[in-house]
Amino acid sequence: MRHAIRRFPRLWRMTRLLRRWYHAHRDAYPEWNELLAEGKALLEMARTRSATGDHILISTAVGSYAHAVTLESALAVALRLRGAEPHVLLCDSALPACAECDFSLYPDLQQFIDKGPSGDLCNHCYTPAQRVYSLLGIRIHQISTLVSSSQRRQALDISKSVPFEKIKDLMHDGLNVGEHAFAGALRFFATGSLDREPNAEPVLRRYLYSALVTMFATRRLLKDQEFTCAVFTHGIYVPWGVIGQVCRQVGIRIANWNVAYRKRRFIFSHGDTYHHTLMSEPKSAWEGVELTEHRERTLLDYLSSRRDGLFDWIVFHRASAERKPNQLAETLALDSERPVIGLLTNVSWDAQLHYPANAFPDMLDWIVRTCDYFSKRSDLQLLIRVHPAEISGFPRSRQPVLQELLRRCPELPSNITIVPPESSMSTYSLMSLCNAAIIYGTKMGVELASVGLPVIVAGEAWVRNKGVTYDASTAEEYFDILDRLPFSQSVQGSQLRRARQYAYHFFFRRMIPLPFVKPRAGYPIYVLALDRLETLLPGVSPGLDVICDGILSGRPFTFEEERSAGKLASTPH
Repeated sequence: MRHAIRRFPRLWRMTRLLRRWYHAHRDAYPEWNELLAEGKALLEMARTRSATGDHILISTAVGSYAHAVTLESALAVALRLRGAEPHVLLCDSALPACAECDFSLYPDLQQFIDKGPSGDLCNHCYTPAQRVYSLLGIRIHQISTLVSSSQRRQALDISKSVPFEKIKDLMHDGLNVGEHAFAGALRFFATGSLDREPNAEPVLRRYLYSALVTMFATRRLLKDQEFTCAVFTHGIYVPWGVIGQVCRQVGIRIANWNVAYRKRRFIFSHGDTYHHTLMSEPKSAWEGVELTEHRERTLLDYLSSRRDGLFDWIVFHRASAERKPNQLAETLALDSERPVIGLLTNVSWDAQLHYPANAFPDMLDWIVRTCDYFSKRSDLQLLIRVHPAEISGFPRSRQPVLQELLRRCPELPSNITIVPPESSMSTYSLMSLCNAAIIYGTKMGVELASVGLPVIVAGEAWVRNKGVTYDASTAEEYFDILDRLPFSQSVQGSQLRRARQYAYHFFFRRMIPLPFVKPRAGYPIYVLALDRLETLLPGVSPGLDVICDGILSGRPFTFEEERSAGKLASTPH
């Protein structure tokens, strides 16, 4: 049904706006009334204690992110129960553009250019979040009250006067506001570049305006109020990326979070989004982890389950009935006499946000030059798997990799085979046909290395520099590695063990369990399953203790399951 409605842009817009109204007024946000009534004495005692405790800024900002309000409201209560005083920052229709905006919502793009989200998206954004936090007795700071009229004029003047081609790299008072504006525009258009978007300039200028307003508001708040730590989701885009930059500039600790792959689990990171911090995480954080036989089996069982996403709540593609390798090879008309090299793409706009280019200017350039290389390697076959999230992710990509590739390379050689994003073929099964896999920024690199497949990294994927992949930092290094193909053997011995050691660290130590967060179908993808406030007290949920300790004292966001035996509620993988 949803795919059918997408063919009618105005109907799709109306459907989404109605859905937003429903979420704002029905079941998308946590209901705290009953819990507060039963735990009134506990909460009053905690509120008295927290009055003199550390102030923690929960920068929810975008109130219509119901999943953020769900988790962050629980964190606010948990932090108060630990003696801290939480504050919340919310946008109250103050931003001229934000991460909630996307191209598909505006069949008439001029409407967004002229008014931004104020005439539609803002209507059901601030109020539901404000209702939740007010009920909990948490002080709310509104962006509109933190920005003066003169600062708004300054932000508008800057956004109008900067040459279009210089916006991406614009620095203002030591902050790269242009970077976040550009990221916001890419996400809005769901493309990897703005080169062929006729309305790119007015949209990008609106995001720059928004980034500057966010900067002024955050600076004012941090000047007026002393905070120990700021907690917020993503860590990129407008407004969160700008909030993070301001916090770092003035020396306030940051705790960013995202939903992890595994159900009931979240990944937190200090200082920046985990997409960046995982690349710089010291090897000492995981090299000393003992990979027991039990842990290794647990890891391999979980990796096997990812074919179907049985224990995950981030699933871009569910394959149809598994096909045997020989059946896949026959379907794809692969030559059994020539080795196959797999290439895994990213969603074009997403890859540019998370991973700065390394060996190549961008992902598409990498794909084109790789195809050119394999056109001269008739002894090998290249199997390109286009990321399923191009059509199943959100926002849906408007710059399909296959379309871009065929535009630049209209005639691909016969030794290159492409599996489109809508294919039901399992990516895991496809890679089982391969001698090696080449990636740019996909997170599958560590999974593939853990099952013995050699992985070549051409971009800034976080799996690089772990001693488990072949990493290229220049185009010359990249092609030198390709010249060594096919590899004579799979990942074995100490390298395989190292790959599994790191994979265990990522999937089982960095992904922190919160048993009181219950997955569900629909939006948001989880709800709180709390029967009493005492569940949020110290010592009850080991995962919550790790998160709160990290926020309050800066301890690592690493879950040591073996230390929590008997405390952790039983949850599947």
